Amino acid sequence: MALSHDFVEEMKLVLLKEKESLESQLLRFAKPKEGAGGYETKFEDIGPDADENASEVEMYADNIALEDNLEQQLGKVVAALERIEKGTYGMCLRSGKEIGEDRLRAFPAAETALGIDA
Repeated sequence: MALSHDFVEEMKLVLLKEKESLESQLLRFAKPKEGAGGYETKFEDIGPDADENASEVEMYADNIALEDNLEQQLGKVVAALERIEKGTYGMCLRSGKEIGEDRLRAFPAAETALGIDA
């Protein structure tokens, strides 16, 4: 049973909202890269003393890990939106079988029917 147009439009709105949220989160501590896309974590200059420098490095390291995670999530959302535009949304990328509505409601960017999204 194919996904209904209304369901796909509902998921598109959810995905667009998620995309906006992820981009907003990234912009709090990273700036968009020119050309290739993606984001680059900003290095905050807190101050000149050793404690402040240690805090800067720790914050930068934490933000790099967070940036990577958010970019991966954003990539999945963008890919799902592209599948909507191509008319292939809701089809498992591994088996070609339809992904169930319950799974897509739980994870609108799902790429597989099996719950093994890489």
